[in-house]
Amino acid sequence: MTMIKPFTKYCLLLVSLLLLMSCSSASIEDYDKTTPVLDLQTFFDGELTASGIVQDYSGTVTRKFTVTMEASWQGNKGVINEWFIYDDGEKQTRIWQITDLGNGQYQGTANDILGIAEGEARGSALRWAYDMNLVVDDSEYEVHFDDWMFLVDENTIINKSDIIKFGITVAEVTLVIQKVN
Repeated sequence: MTMIKPFTKYCLLLVSLLLLMSCSSASIEDYDKTTPVLDLQTFFDGELTASGIVQDYSGTVTRKFTVTMEASWQGNKGVINEWFIYDDGEKQTRIWQITDLGNGQYQGTANDILGIAEGEARGSALRWAYDMNLVVDDSEYEVHFDDWMFLVDENTIINKSDIIKFGITVAEVTLVIQKVN
């Protein structure tokens, strides 16, 4: 009987795991018929607040934060101002410039986003994909965000983001966004 070398066995296991993971990924089409229907111009209009956490690759919470937001639209162009305050005292500002392309398609830019963020909304969900320069402990990393938003009700969105480097999820962000009445 032939023995499989340990390195070959490891490679086969790794390839199998990658194939399995690629088959189980959610698709925006999975949310076609879900309700309530998410319309960015309706939800992101006026004042909003958010609270969130960052988890590392092992699931350990590494940061907590709050966000104050102001959003407005002129036709199909939106601006979302975000002011972050982290539990360690760090403050950040992000200003999104969003374009509603119609048919649930969106594009966006912001100061720390590389290139153009691409988004698609179906039913109660929106999926954003973008690259970002992320500063961690005085170092800057170029990472990819796989960003999902789910409209829970007319006043609440749950946002879950995978932060990906070299094809591997290195952190996750979970955020609850609420409209201020």
